[in-house]
Amino acid sequence: MKRIVFALLTLLMAGQLSLAQEERRVMTMEEAVLGRGLMIQSPTWHWTGDKAVVAQDEPGVPPRRQRPEPLAYPRGNNLYYKDAEGVEHAITAYADPGIVCGQSVSRNEFGISGGIFVSPDSSKIAFYRKDERGVTLFPLLDITTRTGTLREIRYPMNGMTSEQIALGVYDIASGTTAWLQVDDFDEERYLTNITWGPGSDRIYIQVLDRAQKHVHLNVYDVADGRCLGTLLTEENDRWVEPQEPLVFLDTDPDQFLYFTDNRDGYKNYLCSASGKFAPRRLTDVDADCSYLTQRGRYIYYYSAEVSPVENHLFRVDLKTGKKLRLTREKGWHMCQISPDGKYFMDSWSSLNVPRAAGWGTTDGKKFTELYRAPEPSPLLTSCRIETGTVKSADGKYDNHYGLVYPIDFDPSKKYPVILYVYGGPHTQLIRDVYQGGMSRWDIYMAQHGYIVFTMDNRGTPNHGAEYEKAIHRQCGQVEMADQMEGMKWLMSHPWVDRDRIGVHGWSYGGFMTISLTVNYPEVFKVAVAGGPVIDWKWYEVMYGERYMDTPESNPEGYAKTSLLSKAKDLKGKLQIIIGYNDPTVVPQHALSFIQACAEAGTQPDFFAYPGEGHNMAGHASVHLHERITQYFEDYLK
Repeated sequence: MKRIVFALLTLLMAGQLSLAQEERRVMTMEEAVLGRGLMIQSPTWHWTGDKAVVAQDEPGVPPRRQRPEPLAYPRGNNLYYKDAEGVEHAITAYADPGIVCGQSVSRNEFGISGGIFVSPDSSKIAFYRKDERGVTLFPLLDITTRTGTLREIRYPMNGMTSEQIALGVYDIASGTTAWLQVDDFDEERYLTNITWGPGSDRIYIQVLDRAQKHVHLNVYDVADGRCLGTLLTEENDRWVEPQEPLVFLDTDPDQFLYFTDNRDGYKNYLCSASGKFAPRRLTDVDADCSYLTQRGRYIYYYSAEVSPVENHLFRVDLKTGKKLRLTREKGWHMCQISPDGKYFMDSWSSLNVPRAAGWGTTDGKKFTELYRAPEPSPLLTSCRIETGTVKSADGKYDNHYGLVYPIDFDPSKKYPVILYVYGGPHTQLIRDVYQGGMSRWDIYMAQHGYIVFTMDNRGTPNHGAEYEKAIHRQCGQVEMADQMEGMKWLMSHPWVDRDRIGVHGWSYGGFMTISLTVNYPEVFKVAVAGGPVIDWKWYEVMYGERYMDTPESNPEGYAKTSLLSKAKDLKGKLQIIIGYNDPTVVPQHALSFIQACAEAGTQPDFFAYPGEGHNMAGHASVHLHERITQYFEDYLK
């Protein structure tokens, strides 16, 4: 029966490429940017019972599930809910638009993605209240109106007034709100990772000071808002960054999982709400871990212990502490655990495996592969891709790189190089996924005769806290040092044309692009910087002060990392591209650098997309990549 099901699945999934695509080896720009006809398709499965697995009829389309109507929802700057009869009730009624309820706060840092938290028994609704009346307004120009209109956004810049956050708990039965009495640190503290206790009578908050050096894990009585105590504290001279809520154990509501890299560099602890035992490591491995789910006495989690570029499923026995690795194939695995905990579904890819899937028993004794994707279009496979490591500038770490060789590569020839860089926190570009994480545009450029090189440096995730925190108070410095080690390794090969090296990146990568260009003009001859940070004093409080502290407390660091004073050092060709309505890296950055260049007599090129934000999508993204590509074609090739 399994063979028949597998055969049917294979027939359903094996979509044939058009003859036109099969005959080509070079993508169009639309194919490279939008992926039309080139997406890796694979079946999807869901659990129909304790152990049965059913494939969906349409490849890559998850089963339709009716989304329940939310119990509470924001409208405007206030919060509402509907009762069982569909009658709407206002939870808040603030007339001042500077007070916002039920929406995300802290500009979505600290793992925050929403502002409403319903209790486990659905009797209460916790919600954020954000008072941003003291936050400065930044004007963005809307050119679609007859004479142009300024649209103002609240943007708290480093060292300036920030928002003030409170947490209310609305009791549906009584129609009253209790405000949690949070008085730790300063008024501009952060309330992060809101977690309801299993009994719906308590809320746990990881309270973070504005300086992001101290955390108090507090517990509150939701009936009257009283703080019942501080369970744990964290302190770090660089920063503490709580990003995940607590996870209470189904088998013991007193115990919970707690995630911080502050204690020994890695995030996995088992704790007791009543203080029965001190926090202890859930696993004994020095590697980044992330929680998946729990089933009875077992916790299922992903770990980077095999390699920082691989993601593997493990389980640990809460009673014995014994752990078991469940995924065996090299690569990046994403898994589901069956309701009874006896089976797991696994979907993965690796450098040369576009997609594969299977299922097995959670005791690790059996595993059956259900699907392996066919060889993709020649449009994706016409260039060789390599991954490897280069030592960091301090010699302590292996930095992972990806390298796309030009089409029909001839080692006796010399080729121009494009370094694609991001290099900032929270983003890992190189992973053991299909084609190593290199993008279709990277392959497109290789199809047009370029070597494309990308490397993750210190400051990026999945290597432990010391690796990530090396950037503290000096963003861009150790990152540049590491990137130059990668370039030295690359330039040691005879097929690299050392006189034709370019660099491109967006956002933090735009900051890195200009930083590399003005600090190493002898190496980088052409650069395209998108949405670049120019001076960290103009960036947002939550992100910027974590890594740089404030301009007042770290003037040397802000001066050293600012690109304004480096405008005079621009030697090669530089194009800066922004979305002119960017609410993340506001236009003040790029425009100030352009002004500094004008005063210094240097000549960057500049292009702005009116109405666009921090990233382009759809046709604008195609146009953007055409512009980036043409710049390299004009000045590097």
